[in-house]
Amino acid sequence: MSVAALHDQLVAAIARHAGLAVAVSGGVDSMTLATFAHRLAAAPVAMIHAVSPAVPPAATQRVQARAAVDGWALTITGAGEFDDPRYRNNPVDRCYFCKTNLYDRIRALSSHPIASGANLDDLGDYRPGLLAASERAVVHPYIEAGMDKAAVRTLARALGADDVAELPAQPCLASRVETGIAIDASDLAFVDRVETALAHALPAAATVRCRITHAGVAIEIGNDIAQSDILADMAARFCRDDGRVFVGVRRYRRGAMFVRT
Repeated sequence: MSVAALHDQLVAAIARHAGLAVAVSGGVDSMTLATFAHRLAAAPVAMIHAVSPAVPPAATQRVQARAAVDGWALTITGAGEFDDPRYRNNPVDRCYFCKTNLYDRIRALSSHPIASGANLDDLGDYRPGLLAASERAVVHPYIEAGMDKAAVRTLARALGADDVAELPAQPCLASRVETGIAIDASDLAFVDRVETALAHALPAAATVRCRITHAGVAIEIGNDIAQSDILADMAARFCRDDGRVFVGVRRYRRGAMFVRT
């Protein structure tokens, strides 16, 4: 589909609302949606970014930088999910409780419809957060416009946001923790340190995950990256310094931390 057609369909999906509160995580989807809506929506658009131990500091910095450049009406709030033991217990539907807390926080800040950056590709995954969104009448402009992840990246480039367009997929840090292991802020900080360090040793936009598993810490890398002893040595050093068991480097597998029982 042409960029012009994507543009028109997304404008139509946004225009039916008399205002929006965009949930901006700092990833490519929400950043592109916020940029597009801010520039082209006729009605007021508020950007809401929630901080928590599960949100990489780099994502918050990215949101703040873009807001300063583009003049967004940005509100930063606490996500609140760490106050919910249902979330911290890390069941297979943890994302439901995360999004429940997030959207309730945003609703307390804005009366406008809440907009997410979910796209068509998300409909093919196990996404319990979409149930929480449905219960709160959250709107998904990309899905309404028929846009998948590739289309979102195309749109980001058309908006001149090349830095955003090339961001690797980056779900929240809690997604690195295997089901049944309690979500702990120190684990998530460790994950962020390791992934940040390893990313510097990899090509731009490479996929890298630091997984907290029942067996120990595993590093996953994309299929396009040659498995490197350097990565293993770096990860092993981080684990040793933090008193953790390192179980090795393996190929990236989406949703690998969901253990269904």
